[in-house]
Amino acid sequence: MKQTGTLTAAFGRQYEVRTDGGETLLCVPRGKKRLFACGDRVQLAPTGPGQGVIEKLLERQSLLYRSDAWRQKLIAANATQVVMVVATEPSFSDEFISRCLCAAESQHLKVLIVLNKADIPASLPHARALLAPFVEMGYPVLELSALGDVTPLRARLIGETSLLVGQSGMGKSTLTNALIPEAGAQTREISEVLDTGKHTTTFARLYDLPEGGGIIDSPGMQTFGLVHLDIPALEASFVEFRPHLGNCRFRDCHHDAEPGCALHAAVDAGQITPRRLQQYHQFRSECEMAKKQVQGW
Repeated sequence: MKQTGTLTAAFGRQYEVRTDGGETLLCVPRGKKRLFACGDRVQLAPTGPGQGVIEKLLERQSLLYRSDAWRQKLIAANATQVVMVVATEPSFSDEFISRCLCAAESQHLKVLIVLNKADIPASLPHARALLAPFVEMGYPVLELSALGDVTPLRARLIGETSLLVGQSGMGKSTLTNALIPEAGAQTREISEVLDTGKHTTTFARLYDLPEGGGIIDSPGMQTFGLVHLDIPALEASFVEFRPHLGNCRFRDCHHDAEPGCALHAAVDAGQITPRRLQQYHQFRSECEMAKKQVQGW
């Protein structure tokens, strides 16, 4: 008998699926394809006690993934909000934030930046300085400590399906455990099923919030490739570029050294930071190089 459900964890060729009836099944996909992500809605059929097979992927509302020239890594599906977790210690990369923002904006998702470990005063000014350009662009920043009061964050998660992303060591798992105390127990249970204790950092997992909504805790990552974005999508994913796009003297302006470039004029006017324009050129170069590699140039 076919059922529908939500994929709550993805690891290798096995997927944990919670059916709409409330049963949790460990499933494998029919065939060899592995095109599923945590948060996906799927059609499945039970094959035995606690087991099933995924028959069909249902329509997605959003899909977050990273990519390089040779492969794509699905992160989460059907999220409505991306929560980027950074910390006062260890220091974080503003470039990583920009990459995540591009991915989120390309899928039209809400964004929240959480500055964790805000109870370390010595490192707080530097972290705030790194985040200042994003605050100026209108992105909300919430300061807290995952070991303290997470109530302000909880209020921002109700009714949303929020994907937690960040570099390793930022405290995403600690934050998840603070929001959902039973999360650690659930992680240990699935690790026992898979006969391994290492899965806390290798797969994404969807947890329900008691107040409504859910959070997807993703593995810590150091890189976030964007080569799946075409150039117009990449340009539009920089929110401060949008008022100026289409105003360059040349329609095919690369925003490099061409005369009459609206983005360079905006930089001179203080409306775009030089750092962000530099990052755009870096990301664009990566996308163009990856396409050439795939084509065998």
